[in-house]
Amino acid sequence: MPDQQTYLASDIAPRLAAIDIGSNSIRLVVAEAESGGRYRILDEERESTRLGRSLATTGTIDEESIESSLAALRRFQAIIAGLGVESYRAIATCAVREANNGKEFCSRVKQLLDMDVEVISSQKEAHLAFHSVRRRFDLKGKNTLLADIGGGSTEIVLASDELIEAIYATSLGAVRLGEKFGGGQSLAGDDFDRMQKWIDRRLKKATEKPAVPLHLLIGSGGTFTTLAGIVMASKGQSRLPVAGCQVARAELRHLIDRLRKMSLKQRRDVAGLNPDRADIIVPGLAIIDRIMRHFHVNLLQVHSYGVRDGLLLSMIEQIQGGVKTELVDVTAQIERFATACNVEIEHSRQVARLCAELFEGIYKLYELDPEDGRLLDAAARLQDVGYLINYEKHHKHSYHLILHSQIEGFLPEELEIIANVARYHRGTEPKKKHENLRRLSDTNCQRVLVLAAILRLAGGLDRSHNQTVRSVEVRGAKKQVELVVSADEYPEVDLWAARRRAGLFEKVFDAEVTIRWEGAASAKA
Repeated sequence: MPDQQTYLASDIAPRLAAIDIGSNSIRLVVAEAESGGRYRILDEERESTRLGRSLATTGTIDEESIESSLAALRRFQAIIAGLGVESYRAIATCAVREANNGKEFCSRVKQLLDMDVEVISSQKEAHLAFHSVRRRFDLKGKNTLLADIGGGSTEIVLASDELIEAIYATSLGAVRLGEKFGGGQSLAGDDFDRMQKWIDRRLKKATEKPAVPLHLLIGSGGTFTTLAGIVMASKGQSRLPVAGCQVARAELRHLIDRLRKMSLKQRRDVAGLNPDRADIIVPGLAIIDRIMRHFHVNLLQVHSYGVRDGLLLSMIEQIQGGVKTELVDVTAQIERFATACNVEIEHSRQVARLCAELFEGIYKLYELDPEDGRLLDAAARLQDVGYLINYEKHHKHSYHLILHSQIEGFLPEELEIIANVARYHRGTEPKKKHENLRRLSDTNCQRVLVLAAILRLAGGLDRSHNQTVRSVEVRGAKKQVELVVSADEYPEVDLWAARRRAGLFEKVFDAEVTIRWEGAASAKA
């Protein structure tokens, strides 16, 4: 077996693994460390072993769960060995921490598998979860609530900027509540009301109200990702990653009322819901709802990482001499993806720069949402990733590659907008009959039309791929838009291409477009 504590120096990027032994499931993630505290995931695995199944009633882990967990850990060992992992850590949380036979379980794992299990405190668990959030969210200037819901406990973190103000450990766990109040159709009646009141009492006893209003609840753990899966499936977005999915409390309460009136058999057929969670999903969602009520938060955002991610990041920091992990650089991440897809980076950067200049003038003229500028920037840099598949119809290939890229820093619906804008940077103009547009709301469809119209113009202004155009300025009025292009020499090809691509802009904005070189005679599009 690889060493769990030491890192064997090598010129090859070290391979690490983290094992999280939770109350509901045991999870493995294997990764390759990269510079700046980053890592690349090589493999992930999950086994539902329900270590916390009988904890609420007996205070111990039952033998069936122990045997199932030992079998899962044995399989994880084989994966770790097969992938050449050099260092790994196995941590256990609430179930093993609280069980009367928790130490006995760890001893059996050591004896049978020669694996050391580190039982971490609820405080440590909260710190690891927050470490993951701090790495992947920009928390500056925000008052944030983090909830990490497990099978046996929920850790709640109050933070200002990137600093933790308070950590609250609670005995609120999806498996624990399922054991106590039932997870079946009984929750359609009085048992559900009793469970809500029980959660409220625990929250009131274990936590304090924040001194300032909270901007957002960030949720990690299987309950949150399952919630995102159900919500996105109901909107026909199952193909999108759940990371970043946002859910309003009203939407959450409606879902709870629907699920709790179903039988277990009916729940197992709900799109986006893992059948293994059918009996604990209502208790888990009830925890989320009561947390939002208690802290007066109406919107949550799903974090698809968590304790394992925080553990891996801390392992990498230790290996790299305490290097501070960096917040995800979205532009750098986009360009790495674009480079891997054989995109001509200088051209994509030029188009992105011209898009920014066009957007700055146009959003003021037409009162667009300034936040859409970053979506336009991403689409400009990624418009040609479809070259990886084929030049022919590469814009359509770009759509699918972006949609499934899992680029961090964007909500799922934002990634879908980016993919559609890139899809229409050339070729046929957007039509509502297109399947990819039919999936969008009317609002988001309009956003795609607006941004694609701007991207087409910017792409035309570097049709020569020579970065001849130095800048473009938007002048005129809503009905008569004038684009003034600056260049050291007459950019004939670029002006010609931009004028050819102005049609979509004229339709979307109901305006006549004139494009001219600074100092040259004006020419209508």
